[in-house]
Amino acid sequence: MERAGDILTLKPDDVAKLAASRSLTWLLAAACGLIAANVYYAQPLAGLIGRAIGLPPEASGLVVTLTQVGYGAGLFLIVPLGDLIENRILVTSMVGITSLALAAAAWSPDAASFLPAVLLIGLGSVGVQILIPYASHMASPETRGTMVGNVTTGLMAGVMLSRPVSSWIASVSNWRCVFLLASALMLALTVWLALRLPKRMPESKLTYVALLASMSRLALKSQTLRQRAIYQCFLYGAFSLFWTTIPMRLTGPGLHFSQSGVALFAILGGCGGTLAAPIAGRLADRGWTRLATGGAMMAVAAGFLLTLVHVENSRLAFCLLVVSAIVLDSGMTVNFIVGQRSIFVTEPEYRSRLNGLYMAFFFLAGAAGSALGGWAYATGGWQSVSSLGVALPVAGLIWLLAERRQSGDGAAWDRTTRRTLR
Repeated sequence: MERAGDILTLKPDDVAKLAASRSLTWLLAAACGLIAANVYYAQPLAGLIGRAIGLPPEASGLVVTLTQVGYGAGLFLIVPLGDLIENRILVTSMVGITSLALAAAAWSPDAASFLPAVLLIGLGSVGVQILIPYASHMASPETRGTMVGNVTTGLMAGVMLSRPVSSWIASVSNWRCVFLLASALMLALTVWLALRLPKRMPESKLTYVALLASMSRLALKSQTLRQRAIYQCFLYGAFSLFWTTIPMRLTGPGLHFSQSGVALFAILGGCGGTLAAPIAGRLADRGWTRLATGGAMMAVAAGFLLTLVHVENSRLAFCLLVVSAIVLDSGMTVNFIVGQRSIFVTEPEYRSRLNGLYMAFFFLAGAAGSALGGWAYATGGWQSVSSLGVALPVAGLIWLLAERRQSGDGAAWDRTTRRTLR
């Protein structure tokens, strides 16, 4: 560990042994929350934005879908650079790009200019998935799950607050103000990270092309990665399906809530993930990964089943939907964190690539879930949405039960794979 002026530089050999300080943990958690929020600001506003930029109702899901497609592309193309480029430079560059893209979205007059901007917002927001492997390097092996859980708590808090904050701002001003304020936040965060984030230079000497080529070998050779990505695809597809369509359900026939009501729902319903994140990290550290995975899938299915209960009283119906959202969010978050911890116990120098692949697979599933949700609600109403929402985690549970139990979380990592990836 070296000091150059006021900047702390961590050597690769030091970072794996260094217990993260409380201030650094708070910095990483706050940064993850602020960056992750950019992906979700548009979810409760999809209908408003669609009408403003000239999209038909059945295509309003594109506002969310293209953000997730950009995020998925960034996970494949940008996040692996965390194993190659000094991490602070990489993260601050991506946050700066996000700030510019948010400003462009705010000033876009039509779909032709808005949709490419949200694609870039998603691409730039992958900085959060560079920070999470970075955080895992700061923790000892025994506390890695807890560290990832704590930082992910910040991420989930950002996700939870993004929807109600954007709904509230849109209700008192307009949706463009949401993007302008988010742009200013990202500009400030760029400066904050540049000043406070310790440097971390990876050991890998691969070229960018070789780095990308190694990802295909990782996907083929790592059984743990494939398993965890498949499980999370089912759950994140259901999660995106729910959060893309629930604003339409709340403001539609039978409930008729305003944007303020949608904001209240988002903050109440989204707290499940924030509360579940640290618990999931501890479960993973104790080796209860498979049990937690099965429980998470059942929770997501149960969350959607609850939405099918018919209640005449609108307030009671609202409360029931909040409970559904909490259960659903908790299940998705638990599976996400135990899966992330499972892939992080493999070789440290591959963590950014493994994380990029893991996140990319299920974020593309999320993009499909968002697009499918808009179509399902427009053609079959909430009944169709709920049926799809139950089917996805049930399919994941069947897949989990059909697979043979793998010994140890990632313990079967192939030594030949290690050599071929270096």
